[in-house]
Amino acid sequence: MSHVPFFRWVVTLGLALFGASLVVYMTVPEDPETKQINLTVLSEKPDGSCTVSWADPYAEVRRTGPYQCEPDRDPLLKGRAYDPDTGHGWDTGWVVTEGPDKGDLYVLGQDDAEYDESVDLSDDLIVLSVLVLIVGVIGGNIRSLYRLSGASPSSVRAARRLEEVASRLTQDHAQAVDAVRTAWEPLQQSLVDEALGQVSVERLRRSTGRGFDAEELRRCGIRSARDVLEAGTPLLSRLPGVEPGAAEWLTAAAQRLADDAVRAGAGRAVLERSDPRVVELLNALSVLVRVGSEGRAAAESAAELAALLGPLLVTAEPAAGRRQMLRAGADERAAAKYAVGELRRLLGAAERRGVVGLFAQTSIDLLRGPDADPAGIAARVDFERRPAKYAHLLTELAVPEPVPVR
Repeated sequence: MSHVPFFRWVVTLGLALFGASLVVYMTVPEDPETKQINLTVLSEKPDGSCTVSWADPYAEVRRTGPYQCEPDRDPLLKGRAYDPDTGHGWDTGWVVTEGPDKGDLYVLGQDDAEYDESVDLSDDLIVLSVLVLIVGVIGGNIRSLYRLSGASPSSVRAARRLEEVASRLTQDHAQAVDAVRTAWEPLQQSLVDEALGQVSVERLRRSTGRGFDAEELRRCGIRSARDVLEAGTPLLSRLPGVEPGAAEWLTAAAQRLADDAVRAGAGRAVLERSDPRVVELLNALSVLVRVGSEGRAAAESAAELAALLGPLLVTAEPAAGRRQMLRAGADERAAAKYAVGELRRLLGAAERRGVVGLFAQTSIDLLRGPDADPAGIAARVDFERRPAKYAHLLTELAVPEPVPVR
């Protein structure tokens, strides 16, 4: 299960605060466009609060209203000193030149408090957003570094290469063994046919002592042990003269005779025959004889190693890249780290033993088949030089183990 992306949300919050600061700053009121005009000061207080009249240049009327005069202007511009007859003073002011307030008096700086408040809010939001972004970025990077601590692409790649070499050798050896068994099948069948064809059902009756009538079987065409084996238990059980359960005993006895015939016939004698089938068998055997016991041990070691590496590589998949490790959940990362440790152990052991070169060379030796020598001359010569190895290998790969009679 993946963790909630906490620091991602922190960064998102920081960006949102930064955006909010921009919005606030963009909504700060700006001073309107103004035009300077002359003001007649009708009355004035010491602090500069006054009532003035002015000619509205846009409405072409004279207007009266409050205004903040400059209290420190020359006294000659104030009250009685300026116009003793009316008691009016003089000052200059500003009127708005556009918008709905066009023609209204405007005191420069009258919106400074609102402006300063908005700017201060925008600045506070900027500072806060920067702090939040720093926390999110640094925290996210620290967490990412922790999550990446188990990533080991090089180890996973090396383990994959080792697994490929081991699997290839396992397959090549299995194909070589299958080639021997395939070449042996027609010879084995001929041995079985020859041996079982000489064993009559009467002889089977005497050897098994089971309940079936040999004469009835003969009348049904079952005359020898070979006929019994070819017919099989289902057919035999439906024939007249065969008691319940006797078909199984009869078939088992014929199969034991067949296995005995194979064990007796599979040896040097059959390999010395002048037969195209023997040539094919010798060619198949020669591949395995050439690699010898060392090659077989290498193939067995490769199979064991491939079986260990396969599941570990599946578990270690998140550690194969930094993106995969970042996307993996906590349990997957923990399992991947453990798997990488096991892979490194196996890689170290393989390097100390030099198995990669051994596996690759054994695969090459196994692939040097008899295609260039269809007549089997080289295999025949090699067989004449060490016949026991060929006979032993044939027995080991193709001859069934004896089954005890119950």
